[in-house]
Amino acid sequence: MDIGSIFLILALAVIVGLFIARPLIEPQPATSTIHTSDPQEHNYSTLLAEHDRILNSLQELDFDYALGKIPAADYPEQRAALISQGTTVLRLLDEYQPQSVVQDTENHLEAAIAAHRAEMSLNAANPNHANNGRKVIETIGQVEDPDDRLETVLANRRRVRQEKSAGFCPHCGTPIQISDKFCPKCGEKLSQVASR
Repeated sequence: MDIGSIFLILALAVIVGLFIARPLIEPQPATSTIHTSDPQEHNYSTLLAEHDRILNSLQELDFDYALGKIPAADYPEQRAALISQGTTVLRLLDEYQPQSVVQDTENHLEAAIAAHRAEMSLNAANPNHANNGRKVIETIGQVEDPDDRLETVLANRRRVRQEKSAGFCPHCGTPIQISDKFCPKCGEKLSQVASR
């Protein structure tokens, strides 16, 4: 080996050594980005992560119980402990919400309740007029709640089904309609004197 090759290898070794030692030689920043953020934001994000962890744990617990992996005696205790932890986390999360958001939510809820009560009183006063509730809601400035319409439809269907119901099959106990001559489940011939 000649002297030029030795100096070249030595120069490369020094350059590689400096490159590897660079993180140790250069000064580090005084604070990291995690520490410069607001401690309240950090606590809030920690609580959100804990909330997600508890929800996932509850889902896994319910799933494992449904599969029979958890004994029936242990399941209620474990579930109650997770729910207790979850309520504590939710209370702590509520403390981080600004009071104005809570007040806006309460005002919105009160307006919705007032609109619903006004709609119910108008419908009670004039049951033949179906648009009474919509007019009241439009005057208040709220959008009609689709859940109220759905509840009305379901109540009407239940009433119609009860009017068509003829009772239950004496053989298997399945609900039967007035027009049924045979039980839809077991095929038993139904007498015309089916009781309600």
